[in-house]
Amino acid sequence: MAERLSAREVVALVADDFAEIPYPERQSKPDGPLAWQGYDASRARAAERTGEQESVICGTARIEGTRAVLIAFEFGFLGGSLGERTGDRLEAAYTYAREHRLPLVPLVATGGSRMQEGMLALTQLQRVARQSALTREAGLPQIAVLRDPTTGGGWATLGAGADVILALPGAQVGFAGSRVRPPDADPSAYTAEAQVAAGAVDAVVRPEELRRTLGTWLRLLARRSASAADAPTDGHTTEAAPVPAPLGTTELPATGWDAVRRARSAERPRADAYLDAYFTHRAAISGDRCGGTDPGMLCGFGERGGRTIAYAAQTGTATRPAGYRTATRLIRLADRLGIPVLTLVDTPGAANDAEAERQGAGAAIADLFTTVASARTPITTLLIGEGGSGGALALAAPGATYATPDSYFSVIAPDLAAAILKRPREEVEATADQLRIRPQDLAELGVIAHPEGRTLP
Repeated sequence: MAERLSAREVVALVADDFAEIPYPERQSKPDGPLAWQGYDASRARAAERTGEQESVICGTARIEGTRAVLIAFEFGFLGGSLGERTGDRLEAAYTYAREHRLPLVPLVATGGSRMQEGMLALTQLQRVARQSALTREAGLPQIAVLRDPTTGGGWATLGAGADVILALPGAQVGFAGSRVRPPDADPSAYTAEAQVAAGAVDAVVRPEELRRTLGTWLRLLARRSASAADAPTDGHTTEAAPVPAPLGTTELPATGWDAVRRARSAERPRADAYLDAYFTHRAAISGDRCGGTDPGMLCGFGERGGRTIAYAAQTGTATRPAGYRTATRLIRLADRLGIPVLTLVDTPGAANDAEAERQGAGAAIADLFTTVASARTPITTLLIGEGGSGGALALAAPGATYATPDSYFSVIAPDLAAAILKRPREEVEATADQLRIRPQDLAELGVIAHPEGRTLP
């Protein structure tokens, strides 16, 4: 079990100069809206024990130099549960963040909705969801930290509804709390680590690293928040991400099959090398929020020349549905925040096993195609290796796709094309030439762009 910090302790752990914002004053009926006998006494004991008047405290603070609105839950106050007055405070925090164009950081530790207030407590979840949606529409990032425990409606709104989700090691995280699960439920499934593996949380962060990690995310995602309201074109940048320089060979392939061999070579630079050379530092997101992850799709945000650029990069493996959904999530977030995107294409194609079909490969690829096509923020694509069919094209930006000399793009891999055409193995190389898949062929066909008048980057 993770260490349970109080609201004030976790604020001190991550932030400086915390100042609470004004809270609305609600006149409560004796023992609350349901006249639940003993409720007032329970609240009084909780206040005496914790020094707080409600289960959340909200205020502004600087985290590694970036000002943000913090929402910190006090689990010692009735299990960090949500009631009407909790909802008042949460709404005030979201409103303050929008009015002052500040990112929002919920530090969540809650057991769910307050039973002593019945359905009026549960409907606070709708209220929080509305405030979160308005904050997203305002182009402000929300970065949640899941403490122990994070369950029920607090997880399903402030936690799972955030743009980036971090968690403390060993924290209990799940919609079902420990007292309402089936008796045979595996407790390891309700942990921060399990939620990362399931694609629902981006990373587990140790307490001593939390301030630095939050500071990095806030610098990357909140860089444009303060000025976005005055920016042109509804807050979206018009400057695209620059094309990365090729890290491999600079000589163009002589034949189509030469291009294939180069792209499939184990010596060719891969996505990690390109990202390391491109960014001064970067932070990764993980998971599709639908139960899956794909290590073959690297997604996140990085800094280059004082600018934040989002990235989605294939690593040379067959891309799984979770990988496409994670890339879609990344591009939608970047689009909402007005951050340009770089995509690196490198895959023999989409995963085509039975499990990929059961996981909705077609729908995941379709959603990514639509997201790229409709993005308002500019997307730059570099083909750095294999470009296998629609599984590669889904990540490519129309009119802004470039290629390295050790890459190819094809409607289908030449060896598979020969098989479909019932050609013998010895005709694979000739088929590669017929498909015109070399970088210079792609430029001549207009499939890839000519950066600054050059044939290739």
